[in-house]
Amino acid sequence: MPQRIFITGTAGFIGFHLAKRLLDLGHEVFGIDNFNDYYSVQLKHDRHVQLERYPNYQWQKCDLCDGELLQSLMIAFRPDCVVNLAAQAGVRYSITNPHAYQKSNIEGFLNVLECCRNQEPKPRLVYASSSSVYGGNRELPFVESQSVDKPISLYAATKKANELMAHCYSHLFGLQTIGLRFFTVYGPWGRPDMAYWLFTESLLKGTPIEVFNNGEMYRDFTYIDDIVSGVVGCVTALSLALCDIFNIGNNRSEKLMDFIRLIAEELGVSHPAMTFLPMQDGDVPATWANVDKLYATVGYQATTPISIGIPKFVEWFKQYRGING
Repeated sequence: MPQRIFITGTAGFIGFHLAKRLLDLGHEVFGIDNFNDYYSVQLKHDRHVQLERYPNYQWQKCDLCDGELLQSLMIAFRPDCVVNLAAQAGVRYSITNPHAYQKSNIEGFLNVLECCRNQEPKPRLVYASSSSVYGGNRELPFVESQSVDKPISLYAATKKANELMAHCYSHLFGLQTIGLRFFTVYGPWGRPDMAYWLFTESLLKGTPIEVFNNGEMYRDFTYIDDIVSGVVGCVTALSLALCDIFNIGNNRSEKLMDFIRLIAEELGVSHPAMTFLPMQDGDVPATWANVDKLYATVGYQATTPISIGIPKFVEWFKQYRGING
C-alpha cells in the first residue's frame, strides 16, 4: 500500500537513491535539502533534478535547523514515515569543523524528533546512524549488542548522541524510532569526499593515491542499491519494535588494497602510484557488519560484491565526467 514518506537530505547520496526507489514503487515522497557546499552543489542539483520529474514528488529547500519551516512542511504533508538522512558527514572534517556537526547532527536531529512527536498520528522515524559509533572496538564483526560508549571522532559522538536522543523520545512520547548504522556506502552518484571517488580521480589524473595505515585497512563496503533495499524494508515493514537499532552493511570485510586494485583494473591502470601514510586521527583499521538482526527483522541481504559494484561505479563516473574509453 502506498505511503507518504518525508525524507531529509534528498539531494544527498543515500537520500537521492532512496527517494528514487520509493517513487518508483509508487509512494508519495516529500524531500528537503539545504544544498550546502560541503561538497559539489552541482552534483547535488544533478541528482535532485531527476527526482523533480516524478509527479509523486514534492520538495522544499530547508535546513534541519529551521525548526519552524520543518514543522510546517511536516504538518502539511502528514507523513506515515520520516527518514532522516540529512547530516554533516565525514569523520575527518569533524576534527577541523566541529560546530557544523553540533548544528546539523544534534540541533537538526532534535528538530526532527520534535516535529515527529508533535504529529498526530506520530510517523515512524527511520534515521541514519553510522558504523563509526563502534569506535575503537576490535571484536569483528560488529554486532549491535556491543558497547559503543567510546567514540573516537566527534562525528561518531554525534551519531551515538542521535541514538540516545531517539531512545528518549521513544520512551517519553511513544515515537517509533529505527536507527540504521551504515557501513561505507559506495556506488553511482556517490560523495566526492569518499575514498573510492578520490582514488578514481587520482588514477585518471595519474597522481599517487593516498593510502592510510600503510594499506592495512579493511572496510565493509556496501553498494548503494543494497543499502536502499534495507532502508525500504524498515520504512515499509508492517511491524517493528518501538525503538531499535540495526547494522546495515555488506557482511564482508574487504582489504582496501583489493578495492583499489579493482578500481585500477576498471580504469586500465596496471601499476597505480601510491603514497603510504600512517593512520589518520579518528579513523579505524577495520569495519565489518554482522547483519543477522536486520535479516531476521526485514529479510535484508546484501547481494552486490565489490567485483560487481566497483565496475558499476566506474562506468557511471566516466559517463558523468564525459570520459570515453
